[in-house]
Amino acid sequence: MTSPTEALLDRFLAGLAAVDPVAVWAHGSLAGGDYQEGRSDLDLIAVLAGPLTPRAVWALARLHARLRGEPLAPLLHCTYLVPEETADPERRHLTWAHGHLFRRTVTPVTRRELLDFGRMLHGKLPRDLLPPVPDRELGDFVVRDQRDFWRPAVDKAHLWTQDVWVDLGLLTFARATATVRDGRLISKRRALDELPALGAPEEVVADIARRRYEGAGDGTADAGWRARRAELTRDYLGPAIDGLVTSYA
Repeated sequence: MTSPTEALLDRFLAGLAAVDPVAVWAHGSLAGGDYQEGRSDLDLIAVLAGPLTPRAVWALARLHARLRGEPLAPLLHCTYLVPEETADPERRHLTWAHGHLFRRTVTPVTRRELLDFGRMLHGKLPRDLLPPVPDRELGDFVVRDQRDFWRPAVDKAHLWTQDVWVDLGLLTFARATATVRDGRLISKRRALDELPALGAPEEVVADIARRRYEGAGDGTADAGWRARRAELTRDYLGPAIDGLVTSYA
């Protein structure tokens, strides 16, 4: 039986044929082996043959609107490139995510994921259209993300009572550390395994594992534990990020 994920991807690819894609790739957990149906995003990149004219943009918006009835449609995110614009990491590309169209870059992390283990859904391989991502460019990006986004966020106490901030804050830090240390990308599952050795609070790591990989207690923690978890996470993550940024510099 076809899974809901594969059914959605099949419908998406069939609809996308109308705008003549050169390639369609998956990255993130869908390509990296850590995909959990119903929880993980479906992160896609489509390279289109022609320019993104108003007619093409309208066709893409209609395609995503037609998919809204699919159970996993809110998790499907796709960025649209054209061949002559794939090499510029600073360029902002049309993207469908969170129910609307906007523009964003294709980061060095996404580009390296595509080149290292991207899943080809249609057309050409990533290496045929994307330039290499040097280790230094990748390291610069993940450290800058830790310094400029995550470190200021640690000081915003109200964020850290939410599961998503605790999970992504710690997992992204572990992934950034592995990238700086080893020049490689790791999955969220592997990042969770790395956290104890990096000195992360064990009870918070266990909490993430239960919710993400055992389906236990997701969204049901009492206020006392949420407050304590937030304090433990912030007390750890602030100095940890500072140390990573200092050591990299």
